[in-house]
Amino acid sequence: MSIKNDRWITEMATKHGMIEPFESSQQRNGVVSYGVSAYGYDMRVASEYRIFTNALSSIIDPKTFDPKSFVEYEGDVCIVPPNSFALARSVEYFRIPRNVMTVTVGKSTYARCGIITNVTPFEPEWEGYVTLEISNTTPLPAKIYSNEGIAQVLFFEGDEAPLVSYKDKKGKYQGQVGVTLPKI
Repeated sequence: MSIKNDRWITEMATKHGMIEPFESSQQRNGVVSYGVSAYGYDMRVASEYRIFTNALSSIIDPKTFDPKSFVEYEGDVCIVPPNSFALARSVEYFRIPRNVMTVTVGKSTYARCGIITNVTPFEPEWEGYVTLEISNTTPLPAKIYSNEGIAQVLFFEGDEAPLVSYKDKKGKYQGQVGVTLPKI
């Protein structure tokens, strides 16, 4: 297994549609950076959010998720309340090759502010917009900037393709298009 570099990422994005839209260089002036980097791709967060609230004293249950647990919001900046959480989606649509797996880590700019971005691995042949989990671990409100960088995707190519890919097993999050809530 090997981690893939900027040349590989660029070729896979431009010739095979692995990342759309694709930024071929890292955008940095006055924004939280995004685009291709030496060994990864910094994806952006779209302007579509679901901010969790406890106004109705709900319990979060992944088996019977209650959509009243959050407030829908769209805008250039999202304020995540103190010690709270929001779901969002990526600007980019990803199509992962059969012999590739990804790991995503939060951007240091946000991490230094106590904002944690969690994304599960993109399995071989998964495709869709990424649902992002954004946690504000601080006692203060936190700003998230839409259409700017939020997390870096690292691509790992296996020595051979798996017997069964995410597409083969008809994964429940295949082809997701918006902020996708938990499914059983």
